Amino acid sequence: MKIKLAKSCPAHYILAINDTMNVLNGKWKLPILGSLLKGHKRFTEMQRHIPGITPRMLSKELKDLEMNGMVKRIVYSTLPASVEYVLTPSGDSMAEVLDKMVEWGLKHRRTMIGERSTVVHS
Repeated sequence: MKIKLAKSCPAHYILAINDTMNVLNGKWKLPILGSLLKGHKRFTEMQRHIPGITPRMLSKELKDLEMNGMVKRIVYSTLPASVEYVLTPSGDSMAEVLDKMVEWGLKHRRTMIGERSTVVHS
C-alpha cells in the first residue's frame, strides 16, 4: 500500500502505525536494532552496547525481533557453537526511521534544556 493512500484514509494510517508499534513495542527493541545497524553482533557484544538491558530481556527481545522478521540469528558450527545476530532487509530498512528519531531526540533535548535554563526560579 502506498503511503499517500494510507495518509488519505485515517483507518489505514492508524492501522499502519499500530502495525509498526506492534513490531517495535517495548523499551529495548529500537536500541537493539540500532546496535545491529553497525553490523553482525554477538549476544554479549550487544549487551555491552545497550546499557541496562539484562541477558534475559535481550534474549526475549531478540526472539521477538526474529519472529517478526527484523533480525536473523546465525549459528556457526564451531566448538563451542557461536551465534551472531544480523538485521534482515526489513530490519535494515529501519535505519532511516532510527536516524530521524535520533535527530528529533537531539533537537528535543536541546529545546528542553534551553527551556529549563530560561525558567526563573523564585
